[in-house]
Amino acid sequence: MSAPATRLELTDAVKASLVAAFARATPKPSPFRHWLLDDVFPEGMTRDLCRLPFPCADLHGVSGKRELHNDQRRYFDADNNARFPVCTAVADAFQSGEVAQTIEAATGADLSGAYVRLEYAQDIDGFWLEPHTDLGVKRFTMLIYLSDSPGQDDLGTDIFSDPQTWAARPPFMDNTALVFVPGSNTWHGLTRRPIGGVRRSIIMNYVTDDWRAREQLAYPTTPVRA
Repeated sequence: MSAPATRLELTDAVKASLVAAFARATPKPSPFRHWLLDDVFPEGMTRDLCRLPFPCADLHGVSGKRELHNDQRRYFDADNNARFPVCTAVADAFQSGEVAQTIEAATGADLSGAYVRLEYAQDIDGFWLEPHTDLGVKRFTMLIYLSDSPGQDDLGTDIFSDPQTWAARPPFMDNTALVFVPGSNTWHGLTRRPIGGVRRSIIMNYVTDDWRAREQLAYPTTPVRA
């Protein structure tokens, strides 16, 4: 029986997988510039991520914005990174200069002085998101899909030409991701439709120093070196 992977080995595996995923990806120009990545994490890692023991938010019949349930949101923050090696590996990889530089080169995002924010989202039936852009203190957005249930292909993020005009919906497939650099035209959301099981994803953002909720950040006092 082989010994468990060390923190460095896990991090290096995630870094290599991310770098390779961005190297394979090509931008799609419409309705805004975005990328669809596959094999984001090393083989088997999404299984461990799906098993994280975080409770789903109780919607209380209210949805449309994630901030409506801020008290129930979960992050790869200092506490969870200390508890779960898989969280640490993902956070360490995105914190690394190698991955940040890869993302800058692939997308044109400016990550200098940015901070890693990783939210673990678990959406249940009744959840939806109105179209929004992420414009402001978010410099980069990567929506990483974690699917361990059949029949979830239609649960991908909806992208729009404008707040009223639906354009496309990438499939919700395990270990894939939708990537874009936030701008005035990066309208996206989740239109109302049935959600079977739990729609799990990691919402990865690099945010500026103006981000107020420092407790959400993986390394609240340490920006990435891109």
